[in-house]
Amino acid sequence: MRVIGIDPGLRRTGWGVVDVEGTLVRHVANGVCQSEGDDLATRLLSLFVALTAVVSAQRPEAAAVEQTFVNKDAAGTLKLGQARAVALIVPARAGVPVAEYAPNAVKKVVVGVGHAEKAQVEHMVKLQLPGVKLAGPDATDALAIALCHAHHARFQGRLAAAIAGIRA
Repeated sequence: MRVIGIDPGLRRTGWGVVDVEGTLVRHVANGVCQSEGDDLATRLLSLFVALTAVVSAQRPEAAAVEQTFVNKDAAGTLKLGQARAVALIVPARAGVPVAEYAPNAVKKVVVGVGHAEKAQVEHMVKLQLPGVKLAGPDATDALAIALCHAHHARFQGRLAAAIAGIRA
């Protein structure tokens, strides 16, 4: 299964792709979509176009997007939500199922601690994907989101198999 993780942002949207085969997870690619333009609509459109090109090129079978946390700046949160909508729509438009994960859930799966620092997340992503060249913090977070989804998908598969075994 090929998974794309997406870390939405209005200026920079990180993306990371991993292949999952059983317990083996392999890095495929990672990068950042930079928004362009002076107004919100143009910036959102540029993210849409760039992320669409990534999804088209990478052909993921599943997508995972980080959920927005609400902060003190309501206007900033709303703009991030709009960038997040782009991150949800692009894979959905390509027919790719989309899962969503809270930032603390991602950190818990990748690092083992829900309130891990960015440096800890980066360290663990590098440990789990040996030799990876990270395209920056946004791409690192996106790979962490992809790893989180890979973990949950493996668990779901084992759970479904166990339930099927009980019913047989």
